[in-house]
Amino acid sequence: MNGIQKKIWTLAAVVLFIMAAIWIALTYYNQKTQDQYNDILQRYLRMNEVTTASQQTVTSLNNYLLLPSRDNLSQLEQSKEKLRKARIDVIELRNPGNEFALTNYMNLIDSLVETTERSLTFQSEKETEASGNAFSEADRISKYISEMSLTLLDAELKTYDRFYRGIIEQSAELKKLGIWLLLLITFLLLLFTYAFSLSITRPVLKLTQAAKELSRGRFDLRIEVESNDEISFLAKMFDRMRININNLISEIQQKAQLEHELQQSKLLLQESQLRSLQSQINPHFLFNTLNTLSKKAYLEGSEETSDLLASVAALLRYNLKRLDRSVTLYDEVRVLRQYIEIQKARFTERLRFHTDIDESCLYVQLPGLTLQPIVENAVIYAIEPEEDGGEIWFRIVDGADRVTVEIEDDGPGMAEERIRQILEERPVESEGGHTTGIGLGNVVRRLSLFYGCDDVIAIESGRERGTKVRLSIPKARESGKQDQASDRG
Repeated sequence: MNGIQKKIWTLAAVVLFIMAAIWIALTYYNQKTQDQYNDILQRYLRMNEVTTASQQTVTSLNNYLLLPSRDNLSQLEQSKEKLRKARIDVIELRNPGNEFALTNYMNLIDSLVETTERSLTFQSEKETEASGNAFSEADRISKYISEMSLTLLDAELKTYDRFYRGIIEQSAELKKLGIWLLLLITFLLLLFTYAFSLSITRPVLKLTQAAKELSRGRFDLRIEVESNDEISFLAKMFDRMRININNLISEIQQKAQLEHELQQSKLLLQESQLRSLQSQINPHFLFNTLNTLSKKAYLEGSEETSDLLASVAALLRYNLKRLDRSVTLYDEVRVLRQYIEIQKARFTERLRFHTDIDESCLYVQLPGLTLQPIVENAVIYAIEPEEDGGEIWFRIVDGADRVTVEIEDDGPGMAEERIRQILEERPVESEGGHTTGIGLGNVVRRLSLFYGCDDVIAIESGRERGTKVRLSIPKARESGKQDQASDRG
């Protein structure tokens, strides 16, 4: 994700890169010009060094001739060595324009060294006059060298005059180029900054406009932001919130419609009850009335209301049975599905019920109204309190000598103390308060009495981990219960 922070760092990097490029270019040009200046200056200094060395050699020779001593002789030798070194450095100044003059210049240096040595030789041989003549010649050669140095310097100035003028012109052009380059870079930076700011402000403006539309109640407009930063993530979350609100409004409308239909059905029931007060209504008459209402709703085209009333009637009829009678697992599953249909009409998409049933073991006998209270407990505590509802899994697995029935939800779970109260058949304080009247404790008690053992039911749960109720129904009691059912028949 290209975050806003990364974009800012990119802008800073571009600015630093441009500044570094300008600095490197200016440094390179300045260094190049400085190197050219240094080269010319070195040429002048080398010629001046020859003049200085020649004069110093003559002075040292004169000192030695006046006072022949080891120090003066050593000073003279150092002066001659400097003169020879200066001659070697002058050779590097040769070019087609000064080749002839430079050759004469070096010959004069050689003549000065040779004359100096000849004067020393005459001095060592006690020929004072010859030594003095040699010194005079060396002095004259030194003056020639000084004059030749000035001549060569003048030639160098004429040679590099065009170069100096070129540098001045280049400096003026460079100044103009710098101004234009500064304007160009300023324009590019402004353009880049505008594009950069637009990449941030445009999504914000879209998000602001979407917020205005939501405040006006427009929940059907999709929020789209084309960017790869935190604003895009915020827009996606905002759009998801819009969808959830829209779904919630639709759900509320559906519930209102369903409640209206139920209210109409309730009014019909109340009207039937008022008309039948003198008939001493009993549960069987109420069951027949519900069936009549179901058929009436079907004939009027309200199929969903008809199915709902039919399920309620079937559930009521099933509940009219004595709780001490045994039923098959098939009957329990059938009435459980009718109960789920009623709850789905209430909770719609909030209730998600999943089944995994082995049809081969539905003949097993168990007490009536065993599964519905367990599932009802899951609906009350796992589905109803949650805004998004929840899920319930119902499984029947065939085993060697037992059939395992599992009812699992993804709700908030139960505390260990509450589980112990249920399994130990102690009184449990109700948290929901609206059940069919048969709680989990009652189911545990009836299963224990029916099968004569305490390991039929187990509960696994914990805070925020959901709840799983597992029934291990023995198959051994199957024949006995079938015989009892036949005897009752």
